[in-house]
Amino acid sequence: MTIHIEQIHHVAYRCKDAKETVEWYKKNLNMDFILAFAEDRVPSTKAPDPYMHLFLDAGNGNVLAFFELPTKPEMGRDDNTPTWVQHLALRVKDRAALVEAKQHLESNGVEVLGITNHGLFHSIYCFDPNGHRIELTYDDPKAAEKIALITEEMKHDMLEEWTRTKKAPHHTQFLHAEELDEVTAKTKQ
Repeated sequence: MTIHIEQIHHVAYRCKDAKETVEWYKKNLNMDFILAFAEDRVPSTKAPDPYMHLFLDAGNGNVLAFFELPTKPEMGRDDNTPTWVQHLALRVKDRAALVEAKQHLESNGVEVLGITNHGLFHSIYCFDPNGHRIELTYDDPKAAEKIALITEEMKHDMLEEWTRTKKAPHHTQFLHAEELDEVTAKTKQ
């Protein structure tokens, strides 16, 4: 048997306060609260540990879930990992939707970083009330053309170079080029 993943069923994070989390995601990201359940024992381990498990609609069958764990020590984070690394990226339709989302978040008092151009996509960033970094992003209109320039050989060469040197390979610097036609012509030479 070969495993074939169809899609992510849900992604779960810890939250400080279940109600505050539901309200923040509804108010700021318009995500509907679709399900909650609470138990006194963990189903998989049978350990006594009361929790509230809640589920939010992240669009297109994607579900974002949270656990509130009142008997556990206060939430923390991995101090050895920068805050920009661990994040949840959520797609919006286009630049207009991203600009509108930024304005909406800021009008609700949420501090927003960006719009950041990543070459393939453009993003804004903020933190939810639990300290989780949230990225809202849309694909660059030329993303498909740019991705098509990243060959199988190139991505494997990059991985091997990174593994050897732990320094950023420069194979994909073209993703930030303003004129994709010039890059396309150079890569075909």
